[in-house]
Amino acid sequence: MVFSRRRRSLMQFDDEAKKAQVHRLRRIEGQVRGLQRLIESDSDCVDVLTQVSATTRALESFAIQLVEQHLQTCVREASENGVGLEEKVSEITAAIARLVRS
Repeated sequence: MVFSRRRRSLMQFDDEAKKAQVHRLRRIEGQVRGLQRLIESDSDCVDVLTQVSATTRALESFAIQLVEQHLQTCVREASENGVGLEEKVSEITAAIARLVRS
């Protein structure tokens, strides 16, 4: 589980989901390193921008999975328990708003 900066929910990944998320992040890291190599080798700007676009899409996809995970765990749990639902909905709404603005 990972703590956020503020006192909020823990990310609740089972071992398989955590392994998959870490694998995705490692692939994204590889894409970023590939971008560095493209810059260092004076690659064509269009090629670099294509890779930037692919990396951005990969991060966006990762973020969507995190939102889905939060909805399936924290928000669902709050809904079932009737405790903190409004706070959880506000939390995820703010997070989605930040994603949309970025």
